[in-house]
Amino acid sequence: MPSASNVQPRSAGVVVVRTEAGAWRCLMLRAYRDWDFPKGEIDPDESPLAAAVRETEEEASLTALSFDWGEIYCDTAPYNRGKIARYYIAQVAEGTVKLGINPALGRAEHHEFRWMTLDEARALAATRLGPIIDWATALLARSPADKG
Repeated sequence: MPSASNVQPRSAGVVVVRTEAGAWRCLMLRAYRDWDFPKGEIDPDESPLAAAVRETEEEASLTALSFDWGEIYCDTAPYNRGKIARYYIAQVAEGTVKLGINPALGRAEHHEFRWMTLDEARALAATRLGPIIDWATALLARSPADKG
């Protein structure tokens, strides 16, 4: 259910999924106590999809993203002074997650990562991510995990 909002997203990310033991798992990153999918600010003259791919590489070192569902997306409702985040969904068949160093911080931006079910993600994520998780769950329900 892509957003029909006329407001442009200020950040973009990817719901990265993979199959494990015949079930879908998604990648979540933790910064302090907050869990989210890989995402970050969209640079000037950068498309939201390009930003989402760049941020996934910078934050999780994943580059072999397969956008099997196309370039569809789902936007969050406005949060944090009107910010909107756009999320795409992509599958990764291989690749080791390595938390990237943020040059501005001089350390990793995130403290931990986990591959988890979408139900586990829903329990840990901020409320604003509920519609994103619902959207991803609906898409994945139509795509058998044993296919991936």
